[in-house]
Amino acid sequence: MAAQKSDGRKIVAQNRKARHNYHIAEKFEAGIMLTGTEVKSLRQGRASMGESYAMERGGEIFLINAHIPVYAAGGRYNHEPTRARKLLLRKREIEKLSGSLRRGGGLTMVPLTLYFNERGRAKVEIAMASGKRKHDKRASEKERDWNRDKQRLLRADN
Repeated sequence: MAAQKSDGRKIVAQNRKARHNYHIAEKFEAGIMLTGTEVKSLRQGRASMGESYAMERGGEIFLINAHIPVYAAGGRYNHEPTRARKLLLRKREIEKLSGSLRRGGGLTMVPLTLYFNERGRAKVEIAMASGKRKHDKRASEKERDWNRDKQRLLRADN
């Protein structure tokens, strides 16, 4: 089921691999255009963002390959599970995102979290990110393990 955070967000899906595979540069919060059965399926806490990404098409940003399973009671009004979904951003944010993609530098738009905000609206947290190399991944794993061991040692001392 969906997790509840202290800031009123009800997290539906997270892209856990994104933080492992990418250096996160800048985050944006975007609304998402959904159909009724997609919202009902999300409220049940069912979604997957493991292989999803965002891209710009015709001056708009779309979430590609995010899997929202069909709603069981949807009948003939059900949706396509992996369809492209339009992200709702301000014009200035869209220009900033598409400009940094066009400029190059190896940046990609990666969705991090799909959640409901405190008002009950579905939101996606997307980030501009650059890919990590193998040695970067090893270094971040090493740092995470060291921090875990450090906390364990501090607890043992007290």
